[in-house]
Amino acid sequence: MKQCKVIRGGEAFHGKQGLDYFTGVSAESAASEGICMHLLVMPPGGKARPHYHEAHETAIFMLEGSTSFHHGPNLEFLDVVNEGDFVYIPAGVPHQPFNPTDKVARALIARTDPNEQESVVLI
Repeated sequence: MKQCKVIRGGEAFHGKQGLDYFTGVSAESAASEGICMHLLVMPPGGKARPHYHEAHETAIFMLEGSTSFHHGPNLEFLDVVNEGDFVYIPAGVPHQPFNPTDKVARALIARTDPNEQESVVLI
């Protein structure tokens, strides 16, 4: 029987992309089948490795701070993400988030892959 679940104070883990996440809803924590949601805390100067998510979409809500990210086939585009902004990243699109500020940034990230260590492809 499927049941609702509350996950309190998720544990930290280091993602393949080089950033630290705090576990929220995932296949591992809640037996989810189609979604994963984490808290990302990006320190000042933090940067992910360039990557893409082969078979799933990503939605981000910037809770606190400001970050930027390169994206596109050759990472040729640059966008700034401010507190209160939403970001959508389609499956297969290369991207590289980074924090160029001197303040911590926090974002809520949801993906259509339920696994904590989702299908990341480093480039």
